[in-house]
Amino acid sequence: MRNVILLSAFLIFLTFTGTAQKIKLASIAFYNTENLYDTINQPNVDDTEFTPEAPSKWNTARYQLKIKHLSEVLSKIGTEQVGELPLAIGLAEVENRGVVEDLIKAPALKSANYGIVHFDSPDKRGIDVALIYRQDLFKVTATHKAPLRIDSLPDFFTRDQLVVAGIFDKKPLYFIVNHWPSRSGGEERSTQLRNAAARLCRSLADSLMRINPKAKIIIMGDLNDDPTNESISKYMKAKSSETDTHSGDLFDPMIKLFADGNGTLEYRGKWNLFDQFMVSSGLVNAPKREYHFSAAKIYKEPYLLEQEGKYKGTPWRTYAGTKYLGGYSDHLPSYILIEKKTR
Repeated sequence: MRNVILLSAFLIFLTFTGTAQKIKLASIAFYNTENLYDTINQPNVDDTEFTPEAPSKWNTARYQLKIKHLSEVLSKIGTEQVGELPLAIGLAEVENRGVVEDLIKAPALKSANYGIVHFDSPDKRGIDVALIYRQDLFKVTATHKAPLRIDSLPDFFTRDQLVVAGIFDKKPLYFIVNHWPSRSGGEERSTQLRNAAARLCRSLADSLMRINPKAKIIIMGDLNDDPTNESISKYMKAKSSETDTHSGDLFDPMIKLFADGNGTLEYRGKWNLFDQFMVSSGLVNAPKREYHFSAAKIYKEPYLLEQEGKYKGTPWRTYAGTKYLGGYSDHLPSYILIEKKTR
């Protein structure tokens, strides 16, 4: 009789603990904003293309619509799964801190009270990367900008890589935001530039993992390469499987997405997946009661795509050359979900 009572009590305990467990989710997004310039001609910045006097006729009304469009997109990424705005969002192609401030003050994002990490880069077009983050959830402890220097090309300048350290859910969390050199001049000719960017990014991640082998690192950005290119496979040494991701490794969940035919931008009828996420082994293999990697996704809603004509189904961009289209961006956003189990 005593054994029956003990067994019954144990089964009740298992039932209670099982039903009491909950999954908490958070989302982290990345978006190449496609030339988020203000309308002011800044000295020492090649931004004349985006001024009212330029052939593009970039004016206040168009700028404000662009801010409205982008803010509304960012406010919707992952909210269906998570139920709230993203924990952090990496941005590419922003001209300065001012445009990022306008973005987070827009009605769609204002309630999240996002903070900003941004540094001016030496990029000749005057575009930078930035990170916005939920100040109620993430506390920044350190920031760093890492310039890409190539000894054989002393006059080459591009976007810095942005490193942000902070505390989330009482644990350290690190972000590295990228916008690697473009394929201008041809993919083959520019490969060495992205390989150099990959070496720099990998060294930043390795430095963090040397200090703490279990460091939770989220790498994001427009890499101007697909997951199959050598910058990822050879220099980032990213793994394609979570089970093969061991201490000191990086995992690229976009490899499978790309293999399944997904992409974030379209060029000459072919989809590329440049807007990537990679995460450290510390985030892949974290205990289930801590936040750990859950899934990677592309935010591909119909309203972000051309609805008719020759380019139907491709990203609805703001400009095609100097022709104003009034869309969102030539890239689609990508994002990841992280989760933990709670009682």
